[in-house]
Amino acid sequence: MIRVLLADDQRLVRSGFRMILRADPGLEVVGEAGDGVEAVALARELRPDVVLMDVRMPRVDGIEATRRLMLEPEPPRVLVLTTFDLDEYVYGALRAGASGFLLKDAPEEQLAAAIRIAADGGALFSPAVTRRLIERFAEQESPGGPPPGRFEELTGREVEVLRLVARGLSNAEIAAELVVSDHTVKTHVARILAKLDLRDRTQAVIAAYECGLVRPGAA
Repeated sequence: MIRVLLADDQRLVRSGFRMILRADPGLEVVGEAGDGVEAVALARELRPDVVLMDVRMPRVDGIEATRRLMLEPEPPRVLVLTTFDLDEYVYGALRAGASGFLLKDAPEEQLAAAIRIAADGGALFSPAVTRRLIERFAEQESPGGPPPGRFEELTGREVEVLRLVARGLSNAEIAAELVVSDHTVKTHVARILAKLDLRDRTQAVIAAYECGLVRPGAA
């Protein structure tokens, strides 16, 4: 059973999500929060597997709430809820540690699937969507991310794989590009995450753009 916490300042939105999730026997809504302060407090108390986090909330917004949750010893996975697929707040939430984002008008089956993927630690949206999001906002952010020294720990092939990940290619596409197996690509990605001290593929994409390894719009 996957335990889910809903965090949105609109009661009707929370009610709608709750009704959808209750219809799935593998999901359980363990609590609801109306702002970021409540979201953090309830997450600490209830220890959900996944938090559906709205970004625009009173007192503490979803970005700061996500940042605080990521400081916990065993943080939940956070799915950011947004009305627009390129909401500027989503980028900040991803940098704060969110696993990905989900449109509020997503189909019911997509919501349940995204929660399962998040709980399992997987990617939450296609690489192409990740790239579009990062390219939209990378130029507005000052360079940051892992220190350059960490990138020096990557092998030439790992740098090549990271560039392809940041361009939006899936593991299968990277394997075809480099003429290697899917398993080899997965191994390279795992080593990249470990060396750069990153949690998942989304953070790797952000780091690649922020540190200039890949430039917005580059093919």
